[in-house]
Amino acid sequence: MQKMASPRPSRTVDAGPMASLTGLLREWLPRQRWFAGKDRPVTDLALLSMTELFPGCLHLLVHAGHSAVPSPGNTPPAGDCYQLLIGVRQHLSPRLGRALIGRAEEGPLAGLTVFDALQDPRSAQLLLERLRHPGTAGPLRFEADPSVSVPAGLVPRLLDAEQSNSSLVYGDAFILKLFRRIQPGVNPDLEVPGALAEQGCRRVPAPVAWFRTTHPREATLGVLQPFLRDASDGWTLALQALASGGDFTAEARQLGRATAEVHLALASAFPSRGRGENGRNAAAMTERLENAAHFVPALQPYVPGLRTAFGALAGCDPGPPAQRIHGDLHLGQVLRAGREWFVIDFEGEPSRPLAERRGVHSPVRDIAGMLRSFDYAARQRRPWRPEWARRCREAYCAGYAALAGWDPRKKHGLLRAYETDRAVYEVLYEARHRPDWLPVPMAAIERLAVRGA
Repeated sequence: MQKMASPRPSRTVDAGPMASLTGLLREWLPRQRWFAGKDRPVTDLALLSMTELFPGCLHLLVHAGHSAVPSPGNTPPAGDCYQLLIGVRQHLSPRLGRALIGRAEEGPLAGLTVFDALQDPRSAQLLLERLRHPGTAGPLRFEADPSVSVPAGLVPRLLDAEQSNSSLVYGDAFILKLFRRIQPGVNPDLEVPGALAEQGCRRVPAPVAWFRTTHPREATLGVLQPFLRDASDGWTLALQALASGGDFTAEARQLGRATAEVHLALASAFPSRGRGENGRNAAAMTERLENAAHFVPALQPYVPGLRTAFGALAGCDPGPPAQRIHGDLHLGQVLRAGREWFVIDFEGEPSRPLAERRGVHSPVRDIAGMLRSFDYAARQRRPWRPEWARRCREAYCAGYAALAGWDPRKKHGLLRAYETDRAVYEVLYEARHRPDWLPVPMAAIERLAVRGA
């Protein structure tokens, strides 16, 4: 990925505006969908970096401190770093009412209106111009693939479906993902698609432009990629098939083959592969199970049966070598355009440390995530369709085996352990965020707790 120089001047503003922003952000941040600390009150805000991108728009990296919520065997982080683009104006247009953060009452911005600049079309267009003309702005570095031309004047629109990041679509031609929760290092959603593009893998849209920061530490901030305008995500397509009573096995088989193709390309792009460490993985899965059962009492009766899955993992065939994987694969992370499947969002689980997300893991972890996703889809309508999910699971594994050279269904111990670990994660997530959905993973827990299920 080639960095291109630019004569643009940079301007880093001092910390003074935080005197105006701290109170507003303390109230606004916990209401955002991408804010990770909703269950932990914000105790303090610290400015890490502030740069004026263009007049009336500040780029901020802030550290949000949280009060700790103790849990056995798990110490939550004391806080997180977030990326914000803050607009400042005298008055805000009524059409930007949803973008309002508040009116500053003190400090150097007193009397001015503060808003989320990503919801402002003018600010979004100026941000694209920064990416079209790579260069620097204070600690920010804007870079691009010189072989790709991004037209000027593309109309932006902010997607509102994302949970952990923010994305802008420009002219239905490109999509810019801005990472909200920032961790030091190269984000896999830049690193992996770039490496796969060099391998000639067409299942993943390649990065066109990106930007990063060098302060307080090196970190990826956003990635611009081609937007698949006529594509539909796998979750939507699966629900449509269920609603119409249609079959989805052909699509599932093709998706399995596409997953294997991506895994093979990942193994070539990142040749440092590890041996299976089933014993250590089993211990980590058992610890996650015990922690989840502490918070979700409904899980406790199934703990003995679920432990058998992890106990069996420790002594079973190690399976395929560990390698770079997607890390959070499910039907919402794949797109179908025409007759082809594409894989997106290689960021992994944002709550996991970046080093873990960039590490090597068994490809069975990705497969288990997709199998659980078929089960989730089948349970979105009543009556539940377990047979629909079973057929999709079989077809997906068959498609994967046809290209990968090994069949996930024949790695029963591995698959059961990774699927159990995923279901335990789902139970904890639903209990905390969507209690009405808890019966979905609990149904899988009941099945997986039976020895050999």
